[in-house]
Amino acid sequence: MISFTPLQTLQNVEFRNLLTGRFFIVLAFRMLATLLGWWVYQLTKDPFSIGLIGLSEVIPAVSCALYAGHVIDMNEKKRLLLICNYAYIFLIGLLLIPAFLDVEMHFTGHQITYYIYGVIFFTGIARAFIGPIVPSMIPKIVKKENLPNAVTLNQATFLISSVCGHAIGGVLIGFIGVKWTLVAILALIFVASLFFWQLHKQYSEYKKETVNIVESMREGISYIFKTKEILGALCLDMFAVLFGGAVAMIPVFATDILNSGAEGFGLLNAASDIGSMCIITILSIVPLRKNQGKILLVVVTGFGLCIIGFGLSKLYWLSFMFLVMSGMLDGISVVIRGTIVQLKTPDHIRGRVLSVNSIFIMSSNEMGQFESGLMAKLLGVVRSVVFGGCMTVLIALLVGSTNPKLRKMQY
Repeated sequence: MISFTPLQTLQNVEFRNLLTGRFFIVLAFRMLATLLGWWVYQLTKDPFSIGLIGLSEVIPAVSCALYAGHVIDMNEKKRLLLICNYAYIFLIGLLLIPAFLDVEMHFTGHQITYYIYGVIFFTGIARAFIGPIVPSMIPKIVKKENLPNAVTLNQATFLISSVCGHAIGGVLIGFIGVKWTLVAILALIFVASLFFWQLHKQYSEYKKETVNIVESMREGISYIFKTKEILGALCLDMFAVLFGGAVAMIPVFATDILNSGAEGFGLLNAASDIGSMCIITILSIVPLRKNQGKILLVVVTGFGLCIIGFGLSKLYWLSFMFLVMSGMLDGISVVIRGTIVQLKTPDHIRGRVLSVNSIFIMSSNEMGQFESGLMAKLLGVVRSVVFGGCMTVLIALLVGSTNPKLRKMQY
């Protein structure tokens, strides 16, 4: 069993630099996501055009993920991280052209939107690389006994920067407009690179070897399927998000069921993140000491029950509490899953395993929205959410009964 203290992890200067750099770059990415949704809708007045933003990014991100894992494992990681960082600066910089010259260029709103989709397509390629790089660097920066807490702090950093990014992006758009918000985003990504420069180089164990790319990618997939703890954790993650995607239906619940209006919608939309931030902050101070595998199965089951409760609730405050609780339970599962993947993955294959993990995450998020919309059309909104919660509970029970290694896992 591993024992550690949060302060000991945070005293590591290099780990602080990595987390601080990640905070600024995720903050910028979330501001950009907020800005693009607002900007594209203003250009087209078509809600479907907003959905195409995510599709433009996720297709190249998923397509390149396996190759990205191979490249990460075969090359020096700090250099790759900086290359991706400055690639984002270049690509987002291209968005300044229509932002500052939209009048002079005489392009229509739809033409500018297509240009934006093209730029975002290439950021999706960069995303396939930068997503797994940071978590793959953590195990070589912190000691093994501090790794669970490092994963917790990493997730806390992501959640805090994500929530703040959405909020700050909206405020800046209102006060200084799209063009200057883009400049602020570029500045934040550049600040992130200053912290990444402070990291030590992390060389590949394969530096002097010739490795077949196809065999390398196959090795990463094969390792996941052979390691039952990782496979079980990734399946729980994927199916919990896929079937438990009640967040996609929140606008309908706020408008037609809870009658809470725009203000109520905003609070409901933030409820899950609020719960996740609270519990991850607590876990940073009071970490889980034992029986993490059993706890993972319990919290995923509880997550599904919260989704069922949200679907059946007709009271605003009760719906809000169900979402907060679902976020808290999901926060616990995120920390445990992330720690299991890190602890059970050898350094020489870590990039490929984390890239496959990113495919699970990206696919489940996008497909979860699609599943929610499809089931809402077939069953109705309430029944679709209850169905999703029931499927999440069923998956947790199925994985728990068929995967004893995950059930007995502790660190």
